[in-house]
Amino acid sequence: MTSSCLFCKIVAGEIPAAIVAESEHCLAFRDIGPHAPTHVLIIPRKHVESLNQLDDPAIAAALFAMTREVAEQEGVAASGYRVAINTNADGNQTVFHLHLHLLGGRKMTWPPG
Repeated sequence: MTSSCLFCKIVAGEIPAAIVAESEHCLAFRDIGPHAPTHVLIIPRKHVESLNQLDDPAIAAALFAMTREVAEQEGVAASGYRVAINTNADGNQTVFHLHLHLLGGRKMTWPPG
C-alpha cells in the first residue's frame, strides 16, 4: 500500500466506495464520475502504479477474470462492453494505481477519444 494512493485507501477501507465485487487479488467498485450507464473500476489490491509495472501473471489473470465476472453481474456481457486501461500521462491515467475501466450499458463509438 502507498499511503497517499486513493485506490490503496479504498482497498484499506479508509475511503468508502460502492464495491461490486472482490477477491483475493482484486477489488471492483463503481466510478464516481461514470462515462457510461455501467462504469466500474477493477483494481489490484496490491499497489501497482500502471500497466508498465504489472509483473505478476496471477494479478493480471485475476483482473481480467473479475472484469468478465462483473460484466456478467452488471448485465452487459451479452450486449457488449469496453475495457480500457489508461497508462501514464499521455494515456490519461489520473490515479497512479493500475485500474481497468469496464464501460457498458450503451453503444460504444470508435475512436474513443
